[in-house]
Amino acid sequence: MLVTVREIVVKRRIFKQFNALALRAGVAALIAAGLGGCALGPNFKSPAAPATAGDSYTPTPLPQQTASAPGVGGASQQFAFGQEIPAQWWSLFRSPALDQLIRSALAQNPNMAAAEAVLRQAQENYNAQAGNLLYPSVNAQLGGGRQKISASSAGAAAGVYNVYNASVNVAYTPDVFGGTRRTLEGAQAAVDYQRFQVEATYLTLSANVVTTAIQEASLRAQLQATREVLDALTKQQNVIEKQFEFGAIPRTTVLSQRNQVAQINATIAPLEKALAAARHQLSVLAGKLPGEGGMPEFTLESLTLPQQLPVSLPSALVRQRPDIRASEEALHQASANIGVATAAQYPQFSLTGSYGSSATTFGKLFDSQTTAWSLLAGVAQPVFNGGALSAQRRAAEAAYDAASAQYRATVLTAFQNVADTLRALDSDAAALKSQAEAEALAKETLDLSEQQYKLGGISYLVLLDAQRSYQQTHISLVQAQATRYADTAALFQALGGGWWNRADGVPAATTVSAAAPYGKDGKNQ
Repeated sequence: MLVTVREIVVKRRIFKQFNALALRAGVAALIAAGLGGCALGPNFKSPAAPATAGDSYTPTPLPQQTASAPGVGGASQQFAFGQEIPAQWWSLFRSPALDQLIRSALAQNPNMAAAEAVLRQAQENYNAQAGNLLYPSVNAQLGGGRQKISASSAGAAAGVYNVYNASVNVAYTPDVFGGTRRTLEGAQAAVDYQRFQVEATYLTLSANVVTTAIQEASLRAQLQATREVLDALTKQQNVIEKQFEFGAIPRTTVLSQRNQVAQINATIAPLEKALAAARHQLSVLAGKLPGEGGMPEFTLESLTLPQQLPVSLPSALVRQRPDIRASEEALHQASANIGVATAAQYPQFSLTGSYGSSATTFGKLFDSQTTAWSLLAGVAQPVFNGGALSAQRRAAEAAYDAASAQYRATVLTAFQNVADTLRALDSDAAALKSQAEAEALAKETLDLSEQQYKLGGISYLVLLDAQRSYQQTHISLVQAQATRYADTAALFQALGGGWWNRADGVPAATTVSAAAPYGKDGKNQ
């Protein structure tokens, strides 16, 4: 079908009028969006930090520095109260292999990826909810059809007609009492909650990598120490076997030595099993299959014990621990829900409007004789609902009380974690010093006993006791050394890990959302 020039001109005019109408309606609706009133319900404020005595986490003051001991992991550590924690706190162990492994884990671990994806989901859900609640809905319709009217229709001539229509419809619910604002305030708190869940996952993952690497180093050292003891006992067994062949000692002595060697040998397999499990765990934390290669090996000698320990002040802990911040956002959301339940008890206003045209020819659309419009305003006031709205508000208040109690429990647990770790650092340093002294004495006793046994000055039972004592103290020394490394990693985790000092975008979970239209108190920012 050919289209004339006049029809083209008419269609362009109609479309211009149609678009201009839609634009004017949208602008008018946006102006109406700013006419909201007050926001009912409590304005949220972050809970104050617990009152503590200065920089003390413990009932009695800690010493300025811990005890020292000779050997690996025996350096004295100083507590630097008020000093900032570096974002990459694990770098204080001065292990390039550990740094590389943590970078790999943060980039490839599926739990980290899942937490970040849930955060993106929460943010987009907020954006969708804000789009639905904050702004008016403007819908434009344009259609055409063909219909037949019967002769029996009153006031109309029978025949077949073309029907064209175009309209713009606007609907808006003014936020007079702040129900929408409180809803979005709670939704933003839910986003921020997930934001700090990402930080908690980040901290837990990095701490697990460090502690598992330390566990591997400890097991490797225990395995080496056990093999050294087994080697010494095996050499001693060879001497005893020869003495038995010449009739110098009874068979019971040979059997006792064989039993001692067998017992020590039996401890190697469990240590190898635990070491393999630690290696597998490191691979999984790094986002790799246990069978993949390229994983670094860790020893206690490859890790440096940090001697300067930054300790955040108690007043700063509640702003640093991701679990506390997440609990605070849960409390914030509960506070906003009280406002939502309160606003539901007040009148709800609505505005709707439409402007359109209906004609039998396309060119007559929006002529003065074919246009129609409507503008409606409404208000709905709850009158009787069996006390449901009041009950909903009381339920929201109870939920806030529960969230408040949960927040306090989270804070108490956090302070306990820090206090326990600080005491562990001090006590375990003293324990390592004592263990090092015990190991040195046991080694000296063993060396002397071996010389005396060769000269016939002591019995084999005395030598056997010396061997057992040294074997136990030597392995206990290795365990005490590894405990100090683990205590140090636990302190950084208990203090929050230093995420607030991290550069922007690593990850992006700590940035404040620019999409949030309301602050902590539900007011426009």
